[in-house]
Amino acid sequence: MPNHKSAEKRVRQTERRRVINRHNRTKLRTSVKNLRSALGGKDNTEIGALLPKTISEIDKAVQKGVLHRNAAARHKSRLTARVNQAAAK
Repeated sequence: MPNHKSAEKRVRQTERRRVINRHNRTKLRTSVKNLRSALGGKDNTEIGALLPKTISEIDKAVQKGVLHRNAAARHKSRLTARVNQAAAK
């Protein structure tokens, strides 16, 4: 338990940031999951629509500090490669 007024404020701020970060991380994971499930379904029109949205969500996660930029680049690269591979089939 916080013993000082500044520590109480820090607890409030931390809780607000935790909720925001959790929301952003959940939104990112859902977007990636939807794209991966579409890749399993082999519906190229849906995949083509989901890829830019997912990449946008990944970029937003980087801006908000939820994801490291190198990790984001890796995710985008792998997802794009899988989409291209699915389109070639």
